[in-house]
This record gives sequence, structure tokens and C-alpha cells, in this order.
Amino acid sequence: MSPAFADGARLPERFTADGDGVSPPLVWGPLPDGTAHLALLVEDADAPAPQPLVHAVVWGMPADTGRLEEGAIRSDGAGTPERDVGRNSYLREGWLPPDPPTGHGSHRYAFQLFALDAGVGDPGETPGRAAMLEAMAGHVLAAGVLIGTYSRGEDAPVGPIGAVATAG
Repeated sequence: MSPAFADGARLPERFTADGDGVSPPLVWGPLPDGTAHLALLVEDADAPAPQPLVHAVVWGMPADTGRLEEGAIRSDGAGTPERDVGRNSYLREGWLPPDPPTGHGSHRYAFQLFALDAGVGDPGETPGRAAMLEAMAGHVLAAGVLIGTYSRGEDAPVGPIGAVATAG
């Protein structure tokens, strides 16, 4: 979950290319026994491209992490002891802020968290989506997803966190 937006709700502008462009805060609860590492993949499945547009890859978070603070998904070179931030679809490390085409409708941004066992492979330094998925194959103990939406050129309903507003 995120303290900044509810599942299925609109992302606050500060997390997009129209705002500060920082990554949103994320928190999660108890993990299954045997979880050694966590991985996060953020994708826009509604992008006009043959594959989902990757907004973030975070690899190797310790199982006891429990959260990512606002702005935590940023370029880190060869990684930190806590995690390695991989390459987004623009082949850069860090958070790629949502930037959907004007008038293209609402895009869904899937924040996917994976609990991984101790036998998970090494995706290499600054992994991309393909390397991450290959390393995770057969080692996912559980997964969770949080959806945030964003659009341009359409009504932008805003409501309290936890409530989903609709345009009339």
C-alpha cells in the first residue's frame, strides 16, 4: 500500500512528470516464511508500446525492509547494501515519473512487490526488467500489487486517500 494514494486511485501529481517526479512512498505487511529478499517492479501496461513501460526496478531489498520512503527510488550506481535500483525503460537507473500522452486516457501504474527465497539468482548490476524476471523465475514466494492511475487531458477527479472518486 501507499500512504500517498489508495489502490486504484489517481497518483498525486508530485509523483509524476507534471510535478516533482519523485517516487511515492510504499509500505507492506508481513511476508511469508522463507522470504530472503524483495524486489519491486513498477510498470505502465497502458503505454502505447509492445511491452509494458518500466518505471522502476528495485532489486535485493532485505526481507525486513517494510517500506520505501518517498523519493527512495533513485539512481544508486552499483547499488547500496540495502538494495540495487535497476534500469527503467529509458535505460536509466531510478524512478521514471508517469508521463502519459495527453488525451490517451487513464494509465494504470502497477507497483508489484515480490517476496523471494534465498536461492534467487543474481540479475547483475543495474538490472533491467528481463534480467530481473529471469533471476526471479522459480523463486517467488508471494507477490502483491498496488495500482495507481494517471492521465492528462481528461477530468482529474481527486478525493480523500482510501476513496475512489469518479467523474460525472
